[in-house]
Amino acid sequence: MSGMTLKDLAEKMRDIDIAMLLTHTDGGTIAGRPMSNNGEVDYDGDSFYFTWEGSRMVADIESDPKVTLTFQGDKAFAVAVEGVATLVRDKAQFEKHWTEGLDDWFKDGIDTEGVVMINVRADRVHYWNGEQDGEVKMPVAGNRR
Repeated sequence: MSGMTLKDLAEKMRDIDIAMLLTHTDGGTIAGRPMSNNGEVDYDGDSFYFTWEGSRMVADIESDPKVTLTFQGDKAFAVAVEGVATLVRDKAQFEKHWTEGLDDWFKDGIDTEGVVMINVRADRVHYWNGEQDGEVKMPVAGNRR
């Protein structure tokens, strides 16, 4: 394959459940934590994760919304996403991205007090696929979703 498209990447990312979400903390250090992809399999440059309002991650994003996501797949396949995170507190939006497994973490589902959703919109997507690597051009933000 001479170069991967966003559709190609989405297909290869389909089975990767855990991403590392990296934020910039106060003092300029970088903090990372594993986040479940929650069955979001049709990657189009937007990723969605649920967490707690009072988490360090939320405070980091409020201070500096520039984040990085990393995904590690099978057979030397990896993806690094640079993007901007937005904190979403709208239950209607929660419902669009909620999966049954989240009920293990948030006992009252989308009505759990203190739950927040993080939307990471990719600006740059770099991939490694064995010996091949490249970058996927992202559509203009208004042309997504």
